[in-house]
Amino acid sequence: MAFIDDLALVEVLLLLAASVLTYVGLTGWWAMRRNDPVGLRNAIKGGAIPVGMVGGFTLALALWGEMTWPFPGSMAGYNIFFLDVMALFGIVMVAYAIGAYYSLRLQYLGILALVAGAVTIFYGYTGYTATPAFTKDPFDTLLLYLGFGVAGIAAFPASIVVDLYLAAAEGNSTFWTSVATSQSRQRLGMAARGIGAIPGSKPKASNETEEASSESMATYRVPYILQLVILAFPLFMALAGLAAGWYFAVTLPGHLGLGPAKAP
Repeated sequence: MAFIDDLALVEVLLLLAASVLTYVGLTGWWAMRRNDPVGLRNAIKGGAIPVGMVGGFTLALALWGEMTWPFPGSMAGYNIFFLDVMALFGIVMVAYAIGAYYSLRLQYLGILALVAGAVTIFYGYTGYTATPAFTKDPFDTLLLYLGFGVAGIAAFPASIVVDLYLAAAEGNSTFWTSVATSQSRQRLGMAARGIGAIPGSKPKASNETEEASSESMATYRVPYILQLVILAFPLFMALAGLAAGWYFAVTLPGHLGLGPAKAP
């Protein structure tokens, strides 16, 4: 069977995945900024189908390449260097799609992304320092691997924050420091001091506590430091997408047999 160089297709798949994940991350961050747990869940679940489709195709293509092309001679290790990382990325995307669709806790998927990201960075560094290099564009390849590797690492702390926020929202609590109005705090304090102990006033105190809790949740805003933890993921993923787009532009002419490529 003749060798089929599908690297350009792989690069497009990476660009597609980075675009969708960046959008999911930004819309999820915006929902948390507005204290909208429903919007956050919709953003997470909305990315399940496109990410799952891209991830499934990427994983299938990677496994096919791993089993079909144990390259001999000067190309030995070519399939390992590119397709190992591609398979890891496909696994993470498929896992995210399943977890997001069924509203599972994201931090367990974040662990996959963390480990895959660290391994990807190591692969990129090894490929960049290898002699001879695995690619004619070692620095561009290093940027590509660094972009997706750092994004994978950033996904883990972001997933923990998302899980904690959604768990708190389900319990109608804020979990972190509230920015409730002073009136709400006063009403909560009065209820806590035992207004309900007055004969005939217990139901009223209970209602006041519930109303104050609801108002606290309505006026709550996620602390800025945790917003930055969430925002780091789509920002790094956007940089990874730019690296994938750059790599695609640099390598496509050569892979199409059009001669050496020039960076745009």
